[in-house]
Amino acid sequence: MTSETSRKAHWITEPAQLDHWLSEHPGETLAVDTEFERVSTFYPIPGLVQLGIGAELYLVDPDVAAASTQFTQAMADPDRPKLLYAMSEDLELFRHWLNVRPVGVLDLQIGVALAGGGFSVGYARIVETLFGQSLDKSATRSDWLQRPLKPAQEEYALEDIRYLAPLYDWVREKLQDKGLMTALAEESTRFAEELFQQDDPASHYLRLRGGWALDARQQQVLQRLTEWREQQCRDRNRPRNRVLPDAVLIGLAECLPASKGEMQAVKDLPSVVVRKYGDQLLTLINETGTTQGEFTRIRPPLTREQQKQYKQLKQVFHTIAEAHAVPIELLAPRKRLEVAVQNGLAQAGNLHEGWRTALIEPVSETIEAILQP
Repeated sequence: MTSETSRKAHWITEPAQLDHWLSEHPGETLAVDTEFERVSTFYPIPGLVQLGIGAELYLVDPDVAAASTQFTQAMADPDRPKLLYAMSEDLELFRHWLNVRPVGVLDLQIGVALAGGGFSVGYARIVETLFGQSLDKSATRSDWLQRPLKPAQEEYALEDIRYLAPLYDWVREKLQDKGLMTALAEESTRFAEELFQQDDPASHYLRLRGGWALDARQQQVLQRLTEWREQQCRDRNRPRNRVLPDAVLIGLAECLPASKGEMQAVKDLPSVVVRKYGDQLLTLINETGTTQGEFTRIRPPLTREQQKQYKQLKQVFHTIAEAHAVPIELLAPRKRLEVAVQNGLAQAGNLHEGWRTALIEPVSETIEAILQP
């Protein structure tokens, strides 16, 4: 195959071609990006896959990628690094489209943050900062399902992977200087695992922070209702708000209606939902009692006393973050700090695991003192 030596778009049009190209470069670092549509569906609809190895950049139709055994194997190969940028939506696409959980992924947006380039910096901005190239983003919201793609779309798509390899080189050099060579892989893996855990319908209720004030039975009802909605979204391929918004689920769990008539009083609950699914929802509500054994409650907001501890803890981590030029949002995410404050020393371990250990060790006693009951 002809390598990418110009701005002309090169396509891989057959699964056998993609298999051959990937097999020619076993284990080599693979730059990956995707384009997709997601307006009125629960699942993203794949529109394009962009792949690069070194200077070779290719565009691939989704049906070609899906039929390539080598491609699926490459995405699931922990020993083959995959370079992505702001990878959450790409990983979700691969999970639902190809039923594969990509491993060996390296999110270079995380890498940029660790390297001192700023937290949550957009791809176009970092490319312009490091390489002096201004990217045309006019095709961002274009129709990626149409064929043929317009030349502007092809160029946009190629630009999204053209700078991943040189950006990776820059990140590695900076991390080497900072003694954080393992941090990018560790943090990318952690991020990916947390993303896939969120895909569990049975635990999605924990993301409805507005439900924290409900009592134990109401939260258990909320769990069942939320799990029901998640399954409906998947079966009907509809966005969550198009099935039932979070606020309506919380309203149902709070009111615990015993009839369709009582359901009608729940704010913003559509009548069509009551007519079509009322019996199912009532069954879920009535059959849900107080669970014997462990049940994970939705994490409440911090109390006033906990807020004081949180501020003390954050200041300690802020000092460490500034000293090592690592964003505090990455070093000590707010959720981690809040969980540590609410659960004490028992949950403090994840504050200094992996790459964080060496950075936090000098202040570990201070952290323990703050979290002492």
